[in-house]
Amino acid sequence: MSEITSQNLSGVPETLLLPLYFRAIESQRPDALLKDEKAVALIQQGSFDFSRIKHAPHDEESQVAVVLRNREFDSHARDFLVRYPEAVVVHIGCGLDARFERVDNGKVEWYDLDLPEVIALRRKFIGGERERYHFLPYSMFDSEWLNAVSVHRQRPFFFLVEGVLMYYDEEQVRSFVLMLHNHFPGSELVLDAFSPFFVWASNRRVARTQFGALCHWALKHGKDIERWGIGIRLIDEWFPFSSSEPRLAHVKWVGHIPLIAKTIGVFHYRL
Repeated sequence: MSEITSQNLSGVPETLLLPLYFRAIESQRPDALLKDEKAVALIQQGSFDFSRIKHAPHDEESQVAVVLRNREFDSHARDFLVRYPEAVVVHIGCGLDARFERVDNGKVEWYDLDLPEVIALRRKFIGGERERYHFLPYSMFDSEWLNAVSVHRQRPFFFLVEGVLMYYDEEQVRSFVLMLHNHFPGSELVLDAFSPFFVWASNRRVARTQFGALCHWALKHGKDIERWGIGIRLIDEWFPFSSSEPRLAHVKWVGHIPLIAKTIGVFHYRL
């Protein structure tokens, strides 16, 4: 096993392993909701130690929900690139997701942003930068990365933030959203968030299993973020347990219980 592995990850960076594992498992199904061959290769090559994930309690519904969330972000990216083929997309908290390969239209200028230790893993196991595809080894709260992407200021901007914001407190999340709002007015942002109930439940699971990171920010209603700045507008929202996915049919009753139906959401905003 390489010297740079999951052994080096802890806290928030370690959370990238669960969706990576789920994408790999899902990709090997004949009826896969999403294909990520790079994730499959990482598991088959033994590049990471997934033993903690395999022993941590999780069910089929959770796996499907995470994969559906991943696919929903892909869908938003594709839709934006249909509207603006030469846009700039910044995937914040990219982890080891190969989203660029899944949605590249041959014209987009794409940036994958994550902490330096995660970008080092991407270089080692996923591959390096190339034309129209760039890495930003920064904290999302570090305004330094704005200088790199601002060279394309005349082009439409689209920001994707998946599986990240719930691990920070509301003031940090608010300052981050306003940073994008102030630097790129008129851009669009897609983020995911947990409900207050799910944050509570997730933190209980982390305390019990000692895997993952504690959550701090919860979003009760998607429109709550509109109050953070003039011009911020919720365009649409999506919840996996309210979807019509057949593999969730046996838990369709969850969609009728608001406390559970909207525990995980994907929210699309214009800034």
